[in-house]
Amino acid sequence: MAGRIREDDIAEVREKARIDDVVSQYVTLRNAGGGSMKGLCPFHDEKSPSFHVTPARGFFHCFGCQAGGDVITFLMKIDGLDFNEAIERLADKYGVQLRREDGEEPQRPTGPKRSRLVEAHNKAQEWYADQLGTPDALVARQFLGSRGFDQTAAEQFGVGFAPRDEAALYKHLRQLAFGDEELVVSGLVRHGRGHYDNFQGRLLWPIRDSSGDTIGFGARRIFDDDRREAKYLNTSETPIYKKSQVLYGIDLARREIARSSQAVVVEGYTDVMACHLSGVPTAVATCGTAFGEDHAKILRRFLFDHEVARGEVIFTFDGDAAGVKAAERAYDLEAVFVSKTYAAIEPTGLDPCDLMVQQGPAAVRELVARRIPLFHLKLRSIASRYDLDRADARIDALREASDVLVSSIRDKTKVDEFARELVTVIGIEIEQARDELRRALGRRSNQQARKGGQVRDSGPPEPASPPAPDLRDPRFALERDTLRLLIQQPGLVGAASGDLGSNDFTHPTYRAVWDAIAAAGGPAVGATDGGWATRLRESTADPAVSSVISALGVEPVRSSKEPDTAYVSVHIYRLQELTALRRITEVKSKLQRTNPVEEAAAYNKMFGELVALEQHRRTLRELAMGT
Repeated sequence: MAGRIREDDIAEVREKARIDDVVSQYVTLRNAGGGSMKGLCPFHDEKSPSFHVTPARGFFHCFGCQAGGDVITFLMKIDGLDFNEAIERLADKYGVQLRREDGEEPQRPTGPKRSRLVEAHNKAQEWYADQLGTPDALVARQFLGSRGFDQTAAEQFGVGFAPRDEAALYKHLRQLAFGDEELVVSGLVRHGRGHYDNFQGRLLWPIRDSSGDTIGFGARRIFDDDRREAKYLNTSETPIYKKSQVLYGIDLARREIARSSQAVVVEGYTDVMACHLSGVPTAVATCGTAFGEDHAKILRRFLFDHEVARGEVIFTFDGDAAGVKAAERAYDLEAVFVSKTYAAIEPTGLDPCDLMVQQGPAAVRELVARRIPLFHLKLRSIASRYDLDRADARIDALREASDVLVSSIRDKTKVDEFARELVTVIGIEIEQARDELRRALGRRSNQQARKGGQVRDSGPPEPASPPAPDLRDPRFALERDTLRLLIQQPGLVGAASGDLGSNDFTHPTYRAVWDAIAAAGGPAVGATDGGWATRLRESTADPAVSSVISALGVEPVRSSKEPDTAYVSVHIYRLQELTALRRITEVKSKLQRTNPVEEAAAYNKMFGELVALEQHRRTLRELAMGT
């Protein structure tokens, strides 16, 4: 297995991939003064821009949703990539050759480069879209019209037409200097006695990745004499197209999915179009395969699916037997999501596209709004297998349903709510349902404990920790200002920082930021480290701390002139003076509670400490005033 990408190569990627250049491809940025730029955040809905980018430090931060980080973090978040994918994409774009720590280069597929395969698909999509307007594409246009899609809709989704000429696309792409190997490997062309277009005489939908690059096509049969009888044909597996790892419409839906924390999974290309045009812009579909774990991973990236009940995933199903079977498969994946899962069922059996055509866009929106928890369908399926007129059958159904239902219970305080669901579906008493659910939960806990090799204590839960104070509380303003300078201007920090410590920061989050600075070697290291702020952010696993570091990295320094060493030292001395004042208050309180006669030694020791603290505080005040 190849080693990690070398740190110096990652640093080169960060240096060459200017954050304002990358972010500007997704966000309109305007000059905000002080070397900062701002725009509307792409990660949540807002009317006033709170999204800031500081090119000099390579950081972004949104003061609305607290998203922040460097250029790599931004690309991971906006396009749903993992770290290595983001690094490799930026390296490819900015011409950085990546190496591995073990001396190996990243393993790449043999044959044509990925960028050439993507470019060939993008050019093919443009050409196919142009062909949709030709006389030969009349049947294709009529098909779209029958589904309620006009020219504007076709352009929005990049729909195109593959001419019946068996080598029309091949000839076009060859004129654009693409080689035979590139076209065959891409899946656009087949090779036999000659070279032939993979799609002929079909209506085409471009399948794009989250960044908007076309990586494949879905093709519908529209001519009766089409020799390939399959209703839909999809691009075969290629180096850039894996059907289990792509979702049609993700390029259009990803931002709305992130903003609304909702994803709607439908079955086909026209269903995605119908949903988007009807006011459900979070719809996506699989491409010729069942929804699986890899598809779930894609959605989780854009849903930020890490917090319980943060978002929702809605699967649309027909009300027939096939729809019920599809719901069963979807339920098996429910545990993959932290978000809640739902089912949207149209009793008449109409898919979203037919629903839009026959009943209008409002009916599509209503379909999604009428969603029910996915486990409801599972309960109904279980109940349908038992004769619920018999008492023993009801007990058996209750036991099976309870064992299944516990996977959906992520909050034990909601057992009563789930018990009521069992009462409705199976027809038993509420206490009976509640008791059986608790037994099922106990069985699951025991199984988990055995798997973990230990028996967990079932005692009372520990009391919750009190919430941390507001980071913007004026009491912590000096702590924030000082940390901002230590992150942004480490080269200006003088000897005054040598006495700083965790006890100088009273807010737990700011204390953790200081601990990260100290663990990284302190400001002296930061003065010579071009990626200082980024390394600090990466050194902590606490999202709250990393968010504050990114915020401090982009906030303007509150100074009428360019900060210098004296300006930074004043903040440090004032912060240390506050620490001395807190200690003075503590010692005075203890002195008041100490008897000077009966506890003379302790009293005299504290009195001496108080005198020393007062002198230290005065010295710090003089340094702050005289610097």
